[in-house]
This record gives sequence, C-alpha cells and structure tokens, in this order.
Amino acid sequence: MGTYEESATDFGAEDMALTAGIRRVLARVDAHAARAREGRTTEQQVAEQQSTASTPPTTVVPVPESPTPLDALVTLFGLTPFERDVVLLTAADELDRTTAARCAAAAGDPHRAYPTFSLALAALDAPHWSALTPVAPLRRWRVVELEDETRLTVSRLRLDERVLHFLLGSPYLDARLHGRLRRTTAPDGLPSSYDLAASRLAEGWTDEGRGPDAPLLVEVTGGDPRSRAELAATAAARCGLGLYAMSAEDVPTDPVERDRLARLWQREAILLPAALLVEAGDLDRDQRVATEAFLSGAAVPVVVSSEDPLRTGRPHGTRVSVPRLNDEEQLALWDDAFKNVADLEDSELRTLVAQFQFPPHVVRTAAAAVARHLPQENEADIADLAWRAGLDEARIGMDELGRRIEPQAGWGDLVLHERQTAVLREIVAHVRQRPTVHQEWGFAATLRRGLGVTALFAGGSGTGKTLAAEVMAKELGLDLFVVDLSQVVSKYIGETEKNLRQVFDAAERGGALLLFDEADALFGKRSEVKDSHDRYANLEVSYLLMRMEAYRGLAILTTNMKQALDTAFLRRIRFVVDFPFPAEHERAEIWRRVLPPQAPVKDIDPDLLARLTVAGGSIRNIALSGAFLAAEEGDRLQMRHMLAAARTEYLKLERSLTPAEVRGWV
Repeated sequence: MGTYEESATDFGAEDMALTAGIRRVLARVDAHAARAREGRTTEQQVAEQQSTASTPPTTVVPVPESPTPLDALVTLFGLTPFERDVVLLTAADELDRTTAARCAAAAGDPHRAYPTFSLALAALDAPHWSALTPVAPLRRWRVVELEDETRLTVSRLRLDERVLHFLLGSPYLDARLHGRLRRTTAPDGLPSSYDLAASRLAEGWTDEGRGPDAPLLVEVTGGDPRSRAELAATAAARCGLGLYAMSAEDVPTDPVERDRLARLWQREAILLPAALLVEAGDLDRDQRVATEAFLSGAAVPVVVSSEDPLRTGRPHGTRVSVPRLNDEEQLALWDDAFKNVADLEDSELRTLVAQFQFPPHVVRTAAAAVARHLPQENEADIADLAWRAGLDEARIGMDELGRRIEPQAGWGDLVLHERQTAVLREIVAHVRQRPTVHQEWGFAATLRRGLGVTALFAGGSGTGKTLAAEVMAKELGLDLFVVDLSQVVSKYIGETEKNLRQVFDAAERGGALLLFDEADALFGKRSEVKDSHDRYANLEVSYLLMRMEAYRGLAILTTNMKQALDTAFLRRIRFVVDFPFPAEHERAEIWRRVLPPQAPVKDIDPDLLARLTVAGGSIRNIALSGAFLAAEEGDRLQMRHMLAAARTEYLKLERSLTPAEVRGWV
C-alpha cells in the first residue's frame, strides 16, 4: 500500500474540506489496521497510534472558513461527529482508489474490502450505536445505504449518489423524483394583491407566522392552477426556497412506497432547499386518503393547491385564496405586459380590462401572442390583435362546457319587429359601454352589485332567439357559447350548482356571450315551496340568477314557455325580449334572405312559400333540403323541390300540409 500522501485524492480548492476529511478518516482506518496487526490493545497504545495518525503531516490542505457542502450536510441533517465520519468513509470508498485495500486491512479480511458499520464503530472517533438505527439521520434520510439490511454491521455501506454529488458541489433533483416533480419558478412581478397573498403564505412557513404546534403546511385556493403555483413560488422565493410541484394523483397508495417517497422528498427539500406544491384535484377515496397521509407527515415546507379548501380533520396552517384583481390592477397588468410589445391607448386598455378578467400569466401569454403575430400583420391594428389574443385565451376550457358558435350573422339577417330590434341594440350598448358607465362615470362603485347584463329571449322554436344572440356576439366581437341547461341540471343535490359554477368560472375570464338554452328545464313556477324538490329547485334558480347578475359578460336565457316562469325570477332579469311567431309578410322576407343570390332557381316565389306556417328555423331547413334535392337531380331549384322538402319538415313537426298552404306551387 502506498504512503498516505501518495494515495489521497485532491478534489480541488473548492473541495478542500472534503479532501481533508477523507484523509483524516482514512488515517483512522490505517491506525486501526496497524493496531490489529501489532495486537496492541492497551489504552496507551491506542492513544499513541491515534495521536500519530489522526493528523497527517504538512501535506493537509487547510479547510476554508466559509461553509462547505460537508458543513451544510452536517448542519442540515444534524449529524454527530461520528455520523459525519461515516459519511466521509463512504465518500472515500467512491473517491479514493486505496480505500478498499485499507478497509480490508482494517477488517483483517480480504473479502471485506469496503466500509461497514462494524469498521466505523471500531476505527472512528466517538462511536455510538444509535447512529445505526433506522430513525437516526444516516438511515432515516438515506444518506448512506446498507447493501443487505439483514446484516446490519457487516453489510457494505454505500454513500447515496445524490449525497455524493452534493458533497462535490453538483446539486440536482434526485433522479428518482423525475417524472413526479417539476420545477416551478416565480414570475418577475405580481400585482399588489397577489404580492400580499404571497407574503401571507411565506409567513405561514416561519416561526413568527405560525403557532408552535402548527404544521409546515399552508394552503392556496381559488383561481387557476398556474396562478396558485405562481403565488406559491413567490412565497417560496421569499423564504430562500425553490419550488417543485407534483399532482396528488402521483402520491402512492401503497404505504411503503408512500413513506419512501416522503423521505426522499424531505431529504431533497433539505438539500436543495425547496418547498413542495401538491396539486389536489378531484380524487377518489383511496387517493384522497393517501394524499392525507402524505401531507400529515410534512416536516418540510409544503403548500397544498386546490380549487376549494380541502375538507380534512388534520390541522392546517395559513390558508390563502387567489385574489380577484380589481380593474386598476388589471389595467396595470395589461399596460406592463404590452410595454415592450406595442403602444395601446388608455381607452383601448380599459376596453380590454372591461371584457377580459385574466390572471397575470394569461395576460403575459396574450401579449406574447401579439408580439409573435406583429411581423406577419400588414398595418396591424394592435388593439384588434390584443382583442383576438384575449378571445383565444378565453376559449381555453370553454369548448368542453358548451357549443361555441363563430358569429357570422349580422343585423341584416334578422327579421324582427322594430321594437325587438331596438331592445337588442340597447342590450349591445349596455355591454359595449360598461367601461364608460361603470368605471369612468362611477356607477360600479355606487351600485356595487347586479352589474351583469342579463336577458331572457322568449319565443317558440325557430323564431330567431339563437340567431339574435349570434348577431349580438358578432356586433360585440365576442364568442357565442350555447349551454344546454337540460344537460346541466342534475337530479343530485348540489350537482346543478357545481355544473353551473364550472361554466361561469370558465366564461368569466373572457366575458363570452353565454346563451343558456332550454331554461324551462330549470325555471318554473316554484317560488311556492311545497316539498324538498321545490326548495332545491329554487336554490338552483337563485344560484343561476346570482351568477348571471355578477357575470362580466352578457348572459341570455331562452325559453319556449315564458308564461311558466315565475314573476319573482323575471324581475331579476334586466331585459326580456319576446320573439313572436313571424307573420306571413315576415316569413316572405325570411325566404328572400335565406336563398343565396348565386343559387340557380326557377320560378321560386317567396310569397307563395310564405304561406307555410313555420318559423325561421324550419324555413332554413326547407330551403336547404330543397337545394340538395335539386342538386341531386342536376336541375335548378324549383317549387316542386320545396314542396318535397316541406313535406319532410312537416313530418318532423308531426303536422300535415294543408291545401291552402301549397295552392299554386306546382
């Protein structure tokens, strides 16, 4: 075996403490081997050997005064001097090529050329048996690992790879956590209300901000997952921590696997250092129990992210909700996001704020989308690009909750009495002029509640209710989402409100025009409570009207039976528009507008067609079906094609054509 100076490895100036420590520990191993060879066992002989071997001569590199990774490891995990030396011994096995031979010599067995607890207890200073227990730091945090845990003292000891790299100054997330965890970074800046919420979260992890028995666990609720994560990341940064996130669905249900994951993460949280964000969504019972067990043992900072506060019997720390940004914060948010993209007038910014209620990260995404499109747009209208980017962001999450209609129809496509058209234009004005009336003129501060624009469209099927909504959406530059209330209403208590909440929460961001079709499925003359079903129905209706009144956009209900609606409910709706069955001259006008100018027609008479007593929806169906029949024959569209199509439509309506309706057609 070579001399001490020849065998020791030099790891560079930044690892001087590790170098010195390994040399010192290997000297202890050499001293123990020498004692074993000479058979000298008296205390005096041992003391002599230790005094000569504990400190190498002048070749030892001085330890730097600043804290080293080794110092940090000792402090973070509370290692005793003996446990520290065990770590150094196992590190030597990885870094010094002579360690194996030295261990074999000290053990007196060429087959045990590796570190063991037995060797450590015999050779190192201040040994204590408690260091070997599973609850002591070395094994609890898996700093070292036993090759065979059934042979505690003689099994090979290995330094965990993650700890080895930490000692060498190369920190990283343990590879065993890859796929479960992802890094979450804090944004550059947050609105003042978000900033305050992040500060409250950070205080929840400090001794000053929590009680003596409160866990290192805080909760953030409301908003969307990205906003909750940004709050948590900002709070973690203020505590000098990074943040990693994982889904509660990835928490193992097996207790052994769950405990292994918990210990592995807690060690990572100490080494990095970092906090953990657990995203808790809709979990089944087993997953919920597993998540509860995982969180209950939180000995490092953890934040639970969920839409609603978790119902649990365990103690929790600070609970913070994602704040709703006021208009001034939204204005500052849009202004800051577009500062390096393009100049927007204050009036244009206020129009965006009046329409879109986005969290900070969505506003940043919209601004980035505008920046990408600018080079491709000739004489681009920045305000229009920003509006379109806002619509694109607002659509996310809405398509699965309703049917989106791209508005194409204009005012010229509507055939209505002037009084109905005037009311529709008034509704548009209420939506369009919200920034002026609510903010500049101060009505929002005075009235505070019930500022949502709500309307009821009443009339038979096919009388133009959906078409009118489409016209208004096009005029306002909004998406139209049609929500079938008959699909939203549930027989289970509380489910209807939950479904409605999902719709409004998703639509609230972009203020889309919401058309709730088939309101009769929910409304009725139910203000007089006769049984429990009536009481719950009233609650569902009240919840819908409450959300409509608070909605930033335009919310419209449609019904075929206005007379069935209770007047108490009608009073809470701002506009009521009746869509009567069209008179004969109105039906003729609908026929003229539904036939395209380029369609090849022969002897088509809109006045004769208007004798059919059907509404606009059926007129469109008949015209389209007749066109297909003519195209199939390779002929021009004629009255006989319309007659065949009318018969099919009447069969669907369970009606019969009368001779008076089709007299003179063919």
